[in-house]
Amino acid sequence: MYRIDLDKEHAIIDLVLDGLIRQDEMSRFVEELKAATLGFAGREVKIKADMRTFRPSSPQVAEMLRAVQEFGLHNGVKRVAEMVESQLAVLQLNRVARESGTDKILRRFTDDAAARRWLIHGDEEQLSA
Repeated sequence: MYRIDLDKEHAIIDLVLDGLIRQDEMSRFVEELKAATLGFAGREVKIKADMRTFRPSSPQVAEMLRAVQEFGLHNGVKRVAEMVESQLAVLQLNRVARESGTDKILRRFTDDAAARRWLIHGDEEQLSA
C-alpha cells in the first residue's frame, strides 16, 4: 500500500510505502509521484518518505524506485528525508539511492517532526543554534 499527500505551501511530497509493494502497485505509485513532482515545477521540491513498514522488494520494483528517484533529481527535488526501520530495507534503499544519485540529498530520521523541520529549514536551524 502507498499514500501520497502534498504540502503545497512548502512544496513537500509526503509519501508512505507500506509492506511489500508489487510491481503493478509500484507503477501506479511512480506515476502519481511523477505527477506530484511536476506539479511543483519551478520550486525546490522536498520529499518526506515514511518507509518504516516498507519491506524489501523485487529487483523490478527496486529499479522502478531508482528510476523515479532519478526523475525527481532532474525535476527539482532538493531534499529527501527517509524514515526506515528494517535493516534489510535500509540496505536495499541505500543501494537504490546510490545508483540514482539521491544519496547526495538524502537524510534518514526516526522522528517525523525532525524530518519535516529539516525539509523546510535545511541546515540553517543548526547554524543559528
